[in-house]
Amino acid sequence: GPQLFTSSADLVWALIASLYIGNVMLLILNLPMVGLWVKLLKIPKQYLYAGILIFATVGVYGMRQSAFDLVLLYVIGLIGVVMRRYDFPTAPVVVGMILGPLAEAQMRNALSMGEGNWLVFVERPMSATLLAVVIAVLVVPRLLRRWSARRGLPKGSGRRS
Repeated sequence: GPQLFTSSADLVWALIASLYIGNVMLLILNLPMVGLWVKLLKIPKQYLYAGILIFATVGVYGMRQSAFDLVLLYVIGLIGVVMRRYDFPTAPVVVGMILGPLAEAQMRNALSMGEGNWLVFVERPMSATLLAVVIAVLVVPRLLRRWSARRGLPKGSGRRS
């Protein structure tokens, strides 16, 4: 927590020093290999994708030896391929899959502290403001698009002069 720097300063500075030493070592080891990394960029995409798929499969299966995890890997991969094919951004999905379980756990913690009362998310002014901003960011662009379509404005043109 926040007291870590005061109670265990030696540990914190040892960790920071080890990170610094590790970065210097990576720099020293990778500078002579720049040519190799450039050659790796010239590998055709289909071979690169096949290699990534093999390593991902081995990694997923190596974690729990579960066929379900493999099926999940391939289903998520196919969803990503379809999203790319139809020009949907994949980065928000990846961020959502990584942060989703953490957000869900924190929501459960907040609900348990509020004894199951959903108003705990809007009781304080800051949380109510943040929730209102998120809702506005999600809703206002759609309302503006619908409003401009009713007025006969071309898509994305804003106001008429």
